[in-house]
Amino acid sequence: MPSHIENYGLIGDTRSAALVSRDGAIDWLCLPRFDSDACFAGLLGRDEHGTWIIHPAAHVRAVTRHYRNDTMILETEFACDGGAVRLIDFMPVAEGVRHHVVRIVEGVEGTVPVDVILTARFGYGATPPWIRRTEDGILLTASPDSLRLRTPAKVEISPPRVSCQLQVTKGQRIHFELEWHPCHRSPIAPLDVEAILATTERFWSNWAGRCRYRGPHRDAVLRSLLTLKALTYAPTGGIVAAPTTSLPEELGGVRNWDYRYCWLRDSALTLDALMLCGYPDEALSFRAWLLRAAAGDPSKLQIMYGIDGKRRLTEYDLDWLPGYAESRPVHVGNGAWNQFQIDVYGEVFDTMYKAHRLGAADQPEAWSMLMTLLAFLERAWQRPDEGIWEVRGKKHRHFVHSKVMAWVAYDRAIRMVDEFGRGDASDAALVPHWRAIRDRIHRDICEHGYDAAQNAFTQSYGSDALDASVLLIPTHGFLPADDPRVIGTIRAIERNLLRDGFVRRYATELSLDGLPGDEAPFLACSFWLADAYAATGRMRDAEALFERLLSIRNDLGLLAEEYDPNHGRLLGNFPQGFSHLTLIHTATVLAGSEARIEREDGAGVAAQLQ
Repeated sequence: MPSHIENYGLIGDTRSAALVSRDGAIDWLCLPRFDSDACFAGLLGRDEHGTWIIHPAAHVRAVTRHYRNDTMILETEFACDGGAVRLIDFMPVAEGVRHHVVRIVEGVEGTVPVDVILTARFGYGATPPWIRRTEDGILLTASPDSLRLRTPAKVEISPPRVSCQLQVTKGQRIHFELEWHPCHRSPIAPLDVEAILATTERFWSNWAGRCRYRGPHRDAVLRSLLTLKALTYAPTGGIVAAPTTSLPEELGGVRNWDYRYCWLRDSALTLDALMLCGYPDEALSFRAWLLRAAAGDPSKLQIMYGIDGKRRLTEYDLDWLPGYAESRPVHVGNGAWNQFQIDVYGEVFDTMYKAHRLGAADQPEAWSMLMTLLAFLERAWQRPDEGIWEVRGKKHRHFVHSKVMAWVAYDRAIRMVDEFGRGDASDAALVPHWRAIRDRIHRDICEHGYDAAQNAFTQSYGSDALDASVLLIPTHGFLPADDPRVIGTIRAIERNLLRDGFVRRYATELSLDGLPGDEAPFLACSFWLADAYAATGRMRDAEALFERLLSIRNDLGLLAEEYDPNHGRLLGNFPQGFSHLTLIHTATVLAGSEARIEREDGAGVAAQLQ
């Protein structure tokens, strides 16, 4: 059975990632990319669907683990009867078409027996490989993939397993190198494991060393930044929402989605976090990905894309997998890719505006694209859509958050002309027209999206249901934080959407999203509430909620999408980039935003971006 979600750690090579449990099992690994078929899919089923276990054969008395300094090198120490062993797991930063997972078993005290069992299953656990011994290790092949295991340990083959038993003494280090390569290509030479370990440590340490955030909870912010870097697909700059698919929002439920794609709505927060904290190269790479993805017919702008900008993300089920904790179906692809969601237009404009505000150089060709998007939005903002939460069941409504983001699009376009001189004279002449549309959208929302009886903005026009996304109204500048309607909305969400101190997206019992079952509180929404507290002067409440959110991170500082306070468990895809993005944002809000960001040589962010 797979471990609890919070018991996993993440390792990655900026192309893909693996999840490693506290028990030393790699239960999830997709190669060569985040969105490739998994060769270890035990996370969504059982060991027979693919896992790589390295675990003491002796009684384990205690397990401790940590990342080595500020890196993505995971160290797990097992204190056992007879001694202690350390397991070191990492993925060397990928180059070319070869990818590796390296595991080192190190004796710490005494002598400890250790079992190693590798069960690879390609195609998300569907296809057992052909296993054979070669002069260069153990080769596991099922077209189009091959894995090659190299180790000095004596390995036995008993299909579908490769296994060995070790006696590890103090000071001994036994290496296991697993290389992926296309099955029609020859493997590369074996790694110098100790040298590549040192190289990998330098890569992550050097990257972490660029972090300029110096406010409270710096360790939490830095670990979130490292997680975002590990979720980045380096060839394109795209950042996946999570490296997993179908980890459930409710144990045994059907709310299981594939998050190995890039969402536009994450873009503004991503740019903010990376640029403010000292990572302009990654921020501008992600902006370039966003511009490429958004290019084309503005009516076809999607809410998400593949890591390479792929548009068609057709959803289908893996019916041979029983799912995490029997949570079915297991999905590949995401059917929300072709939904109509108005908010993404606002996200694009907010991202571009923030890039300028933080000093990014102009991209003239981008302005033409933005003007095309704005012209389309003038015709489209009055349409109903499927909203930020990607409701299923064809329930299009006039979502308040979607309308607010349409307002944001026009507001940011106006600001880019007024503050930065973007566009030409003809664009500047359109500003009065844009202001008129912006004001019309504002009136429309205040008239139809606000419920005077509750003194709160609602989920959609004509509804009294609440939605945590309207907490972003003051963040986006739609209304000032001291507006009575903003304060009333916060109070209404506290009354109706809090569950044991954490915020739900909306009340699932009202059947608003076309899906059966429940879901746990959504962590980004709780960070939004902390931001709203801070904006309205409730700093003590903001800090208390932020501390509560930090306390539910796992021992490695990682967060999933949701948290079940009744059972004290993380739920949903893991680790979740959106949760870590909102953590960084709230930390900077509570720290005084840019006041706590170190400025190198007094020059600031802008100098790095020229």
